[in-house]
Amino acid sequence: MLHQILQWHNMLSAKYPPDTLFTAKANMYWDGIFHAAVWVMTAVGLRMLWAAGRRPDVPWSGRTFGGALVMGWGLFNVIEGIIDHQLLGLHHVREYVDDKLPWDVGFLAFGALQILVGWLLIKAGRADTAVRGEL
Repeated sequence: MLHQILQWHNMLSAKYPPDTLFTAKANMYWDGIFHAAVWVMTAVGLRMLWAAGRRPDVPWSGRTFGGALVMGWGLFNVIEGIIDHQLLGLHHVREYVDDKLPWDVGFLAFGALQILVGWLLIKAGRADTAVRGEL
């Protein structure tokens, strides 16, 4: 959403501001590599979910599933925000503002909120004990 829809930043916009055709294309290329890697991770995760869901001892819970999704998004945002925004300085949430830190901190806080909401959903999902074999 931040990359394509809001166009707030690209993967390397702190290193190569997209103010020329060459740097815009370099940023677009690395955004594509980033998104391809995310899609590979998504496919691997779906395969793992499919395998786990076929086991008869795995209880199905919408709250657990939704919580795991939200927690995963939050973990990704916090890890990516710390590594790419803070440690490596590859880009920031809002690249073209004078003070980038509040936007980066807000992004990390939103990721932390996602982790908390996901954890609460997973915890609530423990009450969902319907095992597929018992349905």
